[in-house]
Amino acid sequence: MSIEARFNLSKGDFRLNLSLELPGQGVTAIHGPSGSGKTTLLRALAGLEKNPGGLVKVGEHTWQDASVFLPTHKRAVGYVFQEPSLFSQLSVRDNMRYGQRRVPRALRRIEFAEVEEWLGITPLMNRPTSRLSGGERQRVAIARALLGSPSLLLMDEPLASLDSSSKQEILPYLERLHETLSLPIIYVSHSLEEVARLSDHLVQLEAGALRASGPMAALMTRLDLAQLHGEDAEAVIPARVTRHDPEFQLAYLEFPGGEFCVAHPELPVGRDSRLRVLARDVSLTLERQAGTSILNIFPARVEELLEESPGQVLVRLSLNESTLLSRVTLKSAQALELAPGVQVFAQVKAVALLD
Repeated sequence: MSIEARFNLSKGDFRLNLSLELPGQGVTAIHGPSGSGKTTLLRALAGLEKNPGGLVKVGEHTWQDASVFLPTHKRAVGYVFQEPSLFSQLSVRDNMRYGQRRVPRALRRIEFAEVEEWLGITPLMNRPTSRLSGGERQRVAIARALLGSPSLLLMDEPLASLDSSSKQEILPYLERLHETLSLPIIYVSHSLEEVARLSDHLVQLEAGALRASGPMAALMTRLDLAQLHGEDAEAVIPARVTRHDPEFQLAYLEFPGGEFCVAHPELPVGRDSRLRVLARDVSLTLERQAGTSILNIFPARVEELLEESPGQVLVRLSLNESTLLSRVTLKSAQALELAPGVQVFAQVKAVALLD
């Protein structure tokens, strides 16, 4: 299954003109600067923006083409907005029941009890929504959308209106949905932290056009995508916990380029995780260093360099099938004679666990 979309629509001075083919499972993040067309794309997928001649096909089901245009209420789509827009006069349970009543019993693929458990809503069931925190309200909004048994879930910056504490509260629940649900999720966000933590596939928009589309980890290290690096340029590396060192309270995570050592002794062996490595935390040497406090050192090959100002160079490194970024000074790049193909050692001074 895949999702196909093609749009060429205008709204005032803005024009959305792109063609997409997206995975039929997992989370696809839509990222781009303000005004790039992220929300317009979601609204077009949902049928809220009419686009004669456009295309929306979800698996074998055509929602829109040259001869068909299904209105929103006939599309098997769930939509979570920035603001939850719950019915304040109803309890949490009744808000959720409202979403479920949209679907005949015989067509329900997602059960009430499942959603209640996934999103940790049981303690909230009898509360009026006016007495919920921002994070709790958004969880209820997600639950209501899921109980419509959608074939596609659209989420338009669902954390944008929340404070930092509420965001950290709700992120684990979004991760649980990622792990549990088989339906595709398209997730709009301006936050690269959310993109790195939640998504599998990434779409980068710019001025209503497609700038790039592909696996998230690969796009995050592309030097030609300026919106994705900047000061906090990073690599996201999928890895699996393989063993522990109880004496030093360490866990070891295997990836194609070797094995990371991190201070997370509670991670269960066999767990799949994502590691975040900032470019500023990766230094380069031509020979493996001894007598250093740095535990994570990997042989690597320089693939590409991008000179940044003032006097900075961003280096893309290949570690077998994985990629790291390193930011070094222009002076260091010249002293090491860095160029595509040069063999180096990447010294990772810090690594963060994303999930």
